[in-house]
Parts: sequence; C-alpha cells; structure tokens
Amino acid sequence: MSEILLVGLGSALGGMARYGAGLFAARFMGLGAFPLATFAVNILGCFLLGFLGGYFAKNGADAKLALLATTGFCGGFTTFSTFSRETLALFANDFYALGIFYVISSVILGLIAVVAGFWLSNLNV
Repeated sequence: MSEILLVGLGSALGGMARYGAGLFAARFMGLGAFPLATFAVNILGCFLLGFLGGYFAKNGADAKLALLATTGFCGGFTTFSTFSRETLALFANDFYALGIFYVISSVILGLIAVVAGFWLSNLNV
C-alpha cells in the first residue's frame, strides 16, 4: 500500500510542477498556436526520466525512491493526454503542418532526451 501512496505523492508534485511550468510559459514565452508549455514539459520529463533511470540503475537506489521519482513525479509531470488534445486542436484549427511538426518533434526529441539523460547520469564526472 505504501507504494501506491508514494506514486500518488510523486504524481501530485509532478502535476503541480507541470501546472507551474505552464503558467511560466504562458506569462514569459508567448505561446501563440504552438503548445510550447506541454512540449517543453514533456521533453524535460523525458530527459529527467532517462537521467533518473540511469542514475538509479547505476547506484542501486532505494526502490521506493525510484518509484516516487519516476512513476510518480515524472508520470505526473509529463502529459500524453494533453499532448493528444493539443494536437487535435491544431488539426481542428487548420494548423496541419504545425500539428504534424508537434507530433514528430515531440516523439523524436523525447527519445533523444531520454537517451541524453540516461547517458549523462552514467558519466563518471
């Protein structure tokens, strides 16, 4: 049961961080049609998940801490459902090229971010 509570706590913290990032992006970056806040959060979340996964694997971290940080926080921080809704909205508003760019760049940069995070966590610096 404690694992469920850890995931819930991590998810709540991740969701609050995502909301704060969205407020920051809306206030300081001017979003226009492109959903920059979700894009940035998802790429950052991919990097963080790769980094934490690599770090925990390398250092044998506590399983509960890993669950809180990866499944909980990263799961609550990133958002596939919002990404999907925003993509649909771009298409519905005739921003077809921007929608296709959003999907392709999110997937490719997300994968690159996971690999980069994992690689960075395994450097012997």
